[in-house]
Amino acid sequence: MTFGWCFICAFVVLINKVSLQDTVEGFIGGSVVLPCSSDEHDHKLQDIHVLWRNKDSEIFYNLISGKDSVAGQNPRYKNRAQTFPEEYERGNFSIKLQNLTRTDEGEFSCFITHTHELSTIQLILKESTEENGNKTTEENEGSRTQSDLINISICVFTVLALTVASITA
Repeated sequence: MTFGWCFICAFVVLINKVSLQDTVEGFIGGSVVLPCSSDEHDHKLQDIHVLWRNKDSEIFYNLISGKDSVAGQNPRYKNRAQTFPEEYERGNFSIKLQNLTRTDEGEFSCFITHTHELSTIQLILKESTEENGNKTTEENEGSRTQSDLINISICVFTVLALTVASITA
């Protein structure tokens, strides 16, 4: 009986964690990091081809042979996207999008051609306020971590309560 509850609690925590990786929240005027990474590591720069597209399948950003390419990029992203070249060989192809506007909201996809990996990221935007207007994804990570800790604490408490209940029964 207790094992079943442990499994359910672990499943709930893992589902919550997975859904956080697919959705990114940002604020109008702020910036976010759209995550994209490969399961493989130790990439050779000349083999790296990553295609970023927006919800309308327009070119958001490309990495061709390990180099940034904005050829054909939708003009609304010009000078607003920043990559992390020092991370490419480790399989991190995330992009920071700055000066967020309402039209940025929606789905982005990252296709890593050499490994055939596709990631889809849903960008949700909120109106900025004085308190949170310029927060970046990194600053919002603390609240995600706190949420994960709360979920884990609830699961641990539930498992302990069920264990005590089954022992005393």
